[in-house]
Amino acid sequence: MTAFVRHPLVARDAAGAFTLDADLLAKHFGWPAETLRDFMRRGMVASTVERGEGEDEGKWRLTVRCGNRRWQAIVGSDGAISDEHLEFVPLRSGRPA
Repeated sequence: MTAFVRHPLVARDAAGAFTLDADLLAKHFGWPAETLRDFMRRGMVASTVERGEGEDEGKWRLTVRCGNRRWQAIVGSDGAISDEHLEFVPLRSGRPA
């Protein structure tokens, strides 16, 4: 019998930094994986990690933004996602017209 193993979206490397599976993240954005990889190569993907404090200690909020999409997840110390959502946000201006 072969067990099905789901690859997690969020993992941590040996130094404790978070890594995200690009294929699964692309699905969250509603794109093919190659589209997300292209945006990454072009420097169009931004991410932040915020560490919880007080009652949120031991949790992190991960945010990935590309274009008008922003994915956020709350991740526990075990790497499990306890909450996540995708929202459409206004495009950032700041580029000359």
